[in-house]
Amino acid sequence: MESYEWIALIASTICLFIFLTQFLCLVKMGSPKDLSKREGDIKGAVLYSFVKAMAPGNKESAYLHLPTYTAGIIYHIGTFLTLLLFIVFMVMTIFGIEIPFNLSFLTHFTLIIAGILFFTSLSGLLILAKRVVNKELRSLSGPDDYLSNIITTLTQLVTAFFMIFSTAKVVYFVIMTLFFLWLPVGKTKHLMYFFFARYHLGFFYGWRGTWPQKSPDRDYGENRHK
Repeated sequence: MESYEWIALIASTICLFIFLTQFLCLVKMGSPKDLSKREGDIKGAVLYSFVKAMAPGNKESAYLHLPTYTAGIIYHIGTFLTLLLFIVFMVMTIFGIEIPFNLSFLTHFTLIIAGILFFTSLSGLLILAKRVVNKELRSLSGPDDYLSNIITTLTQLVTAFFMIFSTAKVVYFVIMTLFFLWLPVGKTKHLMYFFFARYHLGFFYGWRGTWPQKSPDRDYGENRHK
């Protein structure tokens, strides 16, 4: 392994260790302590929080910005794909595995993956452009919002180039090192905190019987028979 590959591996290990430490701390804290009387189904509410509550029609304003909402989903898919590819590349590097890219089906597969990443990185650039152009978004944005977007988008873009041009190997591992060092520091750390936040929301509203949402007719019928 080359020095830049070792550095990327060390950076990813540090990132994983930080996330694992934070994860264990959050798990140790346990579920929220609510002193009010329990009224609903917590398990159903947590499931609702992760599934139906994420639909644009059930969010406060996402349904008013469907293009941005869709771009955000595509962008996040690109991030997870980038992380998965890094794991594959590192396993290949550590064990000295070389894929014969001269095989046509692998070449086509590589081009498809690269094309997907070009598309997801374009979504990231469009989201960044909207943040810059839109006055309201700009007023709510801080340096972290811009920097996290730039680093993540650059990571996806460089991964796409590396899938096609092996000469981009050094640049790829350098950018991945930067990404892993920033991941647990910037707003990108919501990669882990997102899941705990959705669980806490589901617990909070499930305890009070607010989630899952009930239809007006069903709610009226239940209240009438109380």
